[in-house]
Amino acid sequence: MVRILPQTKAAAVNPLKSSQPLGAALAFLGVDGAIPLFHGSQGCTSFALVLFVRHFKEAIPLQTTAMDEVATILGGADHLEEAVLNLKARAKPTLIGVCTTALVETRGEDCAGDIANIRLKRTEELASTEVVLANTPDFDGAIEEGWAKAVTAMIERITRPGEQARQSKKIAILPGWNLTVADIEHLREMVESFGVKPVILPDISGSLDGTVPDRWVTTTYGGTSVEDIRELGTAEQCIVIGEHMRRPAELLQRLTGVPYVLFRSLTGLKDADRFVSLLSAVSGAAAPAGVRRRRAQLQDALLDGHFHFGGKKIAIAAEPDQLYQLASFFIGMGSEIAAAVTTTDMSKILEEVPAQSVQIGDLGDLEALGAGADLLVTHSHGRQAAQRLGIPLMRVGFPIFDRLGSQHKLTILYQGTRDLIFEVANIFEANRHAPTPEPLDPLRKREMPDELRSSPLARH
Repeated sequence: MVRILPQTKAAAVNPLKSSQPLGAALAFLGVDGAIPLFHGSQGCTSFALVLFVRHFKEAIPLQTTAMDEVATILGGADHLEEAVLNLKARAKPTLIGVCTTALVETRGEDCAGDIANIRLKRTEELASTEVVLANTPDFDGAIEEGWAKAVTAMIERITRPGEQARQSKKIAILPGWNLTVADIEHLREMVESFGVKPVILPDISGSLDGTVPDRWVTTTYGGTSVEDIRELGTAEQCIVIGEHMRRPAELLQRLTGVPYVLFRSLTGLKDADRFVSLLSAVSGAAAPAGVRRRRAQLQDALLDGHFHFGGKKIAIAAEPDQLYQLASFFIGMGSEIAAAVTTTDMSKILEEVPAQSVQIGDLGDLEALGAGADLLVTHSHGRQAAQRLGIPLMRVGFPIFDRLGSQHKLTILYQGTRDLIFEVANIFEANRHAPTPEPLDPLRKREMPDELRSSPLARH
């Protein structure tokens, strides 16, 4: 059984995790016509905004209540009300997602009560705009928890409760935060190829896919509509991707009775087969020819690629569900997990990670534990550790700011797993050292006569 090793350092030397508010804001960005609102100081929002812009290379509609010293002492209810009303008047969003920060959480403000009072006093002004609160203190959890809390809050606030008439061949999908724009887009195409209608919450493939609108838009300009969130209860099945999305799925089931099926990962032949089998059961149809062809391509990639993976030592630092996804992929290809580092011990999925131990820590821990590995796997902040260790880096997760197109990398189902195999195998190929006689035959040099051992041929 895997050992979960607690964090022992008083401070992070090279931080691995991003905060809960950032994860919640990312989830709100997957809703059409939305604006995430950080309830806290301007500095909290600035750091998150910089990370978003560097990662997505897009304009991000992220706002703040801009609490100052006086508000910190006397309370930020007035700042919250003013910010909500200003956003409504200027941007006319369909949803304002309020993400609390450590400032208001440490102070112990009743943000839920403040928002209820704002709704009561400003009913007419806030008509046609949902205000959703996610309690996301920076000092606890990480991006994974923030994403899940925001989705839970949207379902709790917006989704119409009670048993409803089920729409045949309509499914709700709750993806994990670690699915890229390309992953979610491919997921939708796969579901639609079976004649099934998917409602994906959140859907960043519609809002952060790199398209340029024909006019300036002050909110998100794509993603899940508020009306679709309201009607989630009409789906006949809910598909959940990632252990951290179990809580919103359970809430949806309690509110509407929609059953859910949990996939801890969609990477790998076995998990992709299970997903396709579920779609066949829901649709009553066999897998389309295109899906079967992609499966055959993955089988060939597994055959071609496993020679490059066998015996390789991999060091991974990622959020819990992404750590499980990647570690399972590498183990399935015949590699060994030499080091596994994650951000928080709040997820049950850590007990299933195929590694001897999982360290709760930062990128400093990855550097210490990953010495001697063949590959480091983490986000862009791990590049310095990779340089110091002389080990190639595979960039995954958030943020990735020193490479273009990270959101258009496919990592799930048959096609995504095939692409992952090729990407990693090519990294190994590019960093393969040419063999010399000595490593191939350690006794060769020792058995040579002295005059031959010192010759140029022996050295080469």
